[in-house]
Amino acid sequence: MSKIIRVLHCPTGTGGNPQGLSRAEKLLGLASWTVVFLQNYFQYPTDEILVDQTTNKFSRLYLEIQRWRLLYRALKDFDIIHFNFGTSILPQSLLDNSQAKYPNVIKYIYQIYARLVELKDLQLLKFFNKGLVVTFQGDDVRQGDFCRNHFPITIANEVEVGYYSDESDKFKRWKIIQFDKYADRLFSLNPDLMHILPERTQFLPYSHIDLNDWKTIHFRDVSVRTINIIHAPTHRQAKGSRFIFEAIDRLKLEDINFNFTVVEGLSNIEARKLYSESDLLIDQLLAGWYGGLAVELMALGKPVICYIRDEDLKFIPEEMQKDLPIIKATPETIFSVLEYYLTLGRSELKNISKRSRLYVEKWHDPQKIAFRMKQEYEMILQTKKLQSDKN
Repeated sequence: MSKIIRVLHCPTGTGGNPQGLSRAEKLLGLASWTVVFLQNYFQYPTDEILVDQTTNKFSRLYLEIQRWRLLYRALKDFDIIHFNFGTSILPQSLLDNSQAKYPNVIKYIYQIYARLVELKDLQLLKFFNKGLVVTFQGDDVRQGDFCRNHFPITIANEVEVGYYSDESDKFKRWKIIQFDKYADRLFSLNPDLMHILPERTQFLPYSHIDLNDWKTIHFRDVSVRTINIIHAPTHRQAKGSRFIFEAIDRLKLEDINFNFTVVEGLSNIEARKLYSESDLLIDQLLAGWYGGLAVELMALGKPVICYIRDEDLKFIPEEMQKDLPIIKATPETIFSVLEYYLTLGRSELKNISKRSRLYVEKWHDPQKIAFRMKQEYEMILQTKKLQSDKN
């Protein structure tokens, strides 16, 4: 297509994935722009942040004004609207942690307002012939009841009461139906979600890191020195941290020399120094797939331990399955896996390090993923043009 495609990524920067994909799309000549409503402590760089909570004491009210302005801009200035974290521009009625500080009457009024408009922007954008794409990323659509009924090992068995609820599960199912009705393409970064998403949903690898920025300086030989293990949970229960801590405590009773660091509450830039000094990452033991952090560590040439759910692999390309360098572990096996790689399996870690870097270069290169998205955008707009010409 001769016209430059204008792409809006919004409304969150979850995991830095929208920003990374947008940067790569820019390099391919797309007019790609990323907007997040609020910045989180990871502080992934983004093109535009609508509200600075640190300077605006009326941030919630201001956010709602900015929300509607962004919708107007989406209608006027963009061809493709790429929603991330299964969220659209207009508010959702399901309360989140950021609303907990407000009085009950304010929350009640907000819920009424949100119920009247939530996801109505999908219908409006579709009416004005905008291309709609959504990427689901995890707990935006993951449902506690499905997980408990289908997976022996799951986040839903470990998180606190209320993390998943009948209300949130019902809301997520309704949200999936709405996106399926209006979106031109559906993508998922986590294969477990594809059990509950429409059949047309496509798996999409993480694309949040610049491979030129996350480089392996050298592959560390840990065969004869102390191994530095790290674990960086965003939510300890969801990541299965208690099983990791129990295994670490048991290993400390053994005559094994190692260091263990928990990385929490740091920006991505601050945490990166600790990542570069590590030798082994324990990622997560419940979700069934690795997270964006694992991609960053593998790019640095660090071996990663993670729980990989076998029944989810049918959603992953076969070649990707074969290349997967992840050291597999479950809550039951994490102690024995760590014990092995801290003793007899030390010599294997360097080879896994090299495979990890090659894996990221092959499957998580944002340029390759952005090229795929560019083709999808072009097909969406071409289809819309043909339909418009017929009418």
